Amino acid sequence: MATRRSRGDGGLHWDESRQRWIATASLGFDPAGKRVVKRGSGRTKTEAKAKLKAILRDYEDGLAIAPTDYTVGDAVREWLAHGLGARDASTLTTNRWLCEKHVLPYLGARKLRDLSADDVDRWLADRSRLLSKSTLSKLHSALNRSIKRAMARDKVKRNVVQLCSVPDGRPGRPSKALTFVQAEAVLEAAEASPVRAYVVLSLLTGARTEELRALTWANVDLLGRPDLDPPVPPNIQVWRSVRAHGDTKTQTSRRTLALPQRCVEALSDHRRGQVLRRQARGLVDVRSDLVFCTVEGKPLAAGNVRRSFRSAIEAADGVNASDWTPRELRHSFVSLLSDSGVPLEEISRLIGHKTTVVTETVYRKQLRPIMQSGAVAMDGLFGQRAGTVTQVVTQSQAEGRNR
Repeated sequence: MATRRSRGDGGLHWDESRQRWIATASLGFDPAGKRVVKRGSGRTKTEAKAKLKAILRDYEDGLAIAPTDYTVGDAVREWLAHGLGARDASTLTTNRWLCEKHVLPYLGARKLRDLSADDVDRWLADRSRLLSKSTLSKLHSALNRSIKRAMARDKVKRNVVQLCSVPDGRPGRPSKALTFVQAEAVLEAAEASPVRAYVVLSLLTGARTEELRALTWANVDLLGRPDLDPPVPPNIQVWRSVRAHGDTKTQTSRRTLALPQRCVEALSDHRRGQVLRRQARGLVDVRSDLVFCTVEGKPLAAGNVRRSFRSAIEAADGVNASDWTPRELRHSFVSLLSDSGVPLEEISRLIGHKTTVVTETVYRKQLRPIMQSGAVAMDGLFGQRAGTVTQVVTQSQAEGRNR
């Protein structure tokens, strides 16, 4: 004779409408006094009871039991809605676009509890055929933070994304630097352009494009103070950027740069032209102190600067305008100074880097010159027997020809 189950043991029955076995367990009552019942379903009794056991095990371990239908898409959408906090609007837009384009269509329907490291690895490998490593890193970060948030709310036991590394993606377009001849051609081609001052200032000071777009006339001194001791040359104060907080990229990036004479002339002409253009449009009451802006005084978008820059250098000899971007003027500044013998430490300070590592590995594009200091020092220490050296070199060359 079958015995009756004890209270709280739950039950096992066949659901005709779902065509599945349902195992149930009572887990007590919630704060409102409503009985909490969890269910596990399966095609067989064994499968249904196994799922019920997993639920009970989680309960005994002190874990809240997440809904079995909670998906990766649910976790990502909740993170986008509540996990980004008071981020900049552009950051929100970028993360939302990346998730909707590359995460949700491929992993969104996967149940979060069933997501494995192999699933994430396969997804990253598939995306690596189309995206650069920097974009893959952003995708990995978005998914990682989404699941980390879900884990903190007991929706899943562990975050498998942390176990996966970001693969190498498609190689991006390598940055480059203008040679001296190309730089002269660019400056000459930009002479008649409305963005002449922007090109000259970017190339001859090495300021970031985001810093120049936020530059105000209050931070520009075209006269200097020659009466002081020591005299103060014409300069610009690079203290702002177009970032959300308005500050420069780092504290080291806050710097005051002396202006070459060519920059002083270009900025003076630009200021006069700015006033004339506004007068021609009847916009004399524009309240904007931006150096580089629209006629109405509005900030310039990065895309507008890029298009204007390429249009300005289109006539430059030896330069394909479509291959260059404004940020590469900064790279050119570093490489030209390095070629002319300026110490790398000084160049790093000029462009606002804390150390020389990024300056040398990312920005400096010229071929490394032959390092002669060691040979010169050794010659000074031990002397050089010119005749002996010449004789050895000549003999070696002769032996090479005989072979």
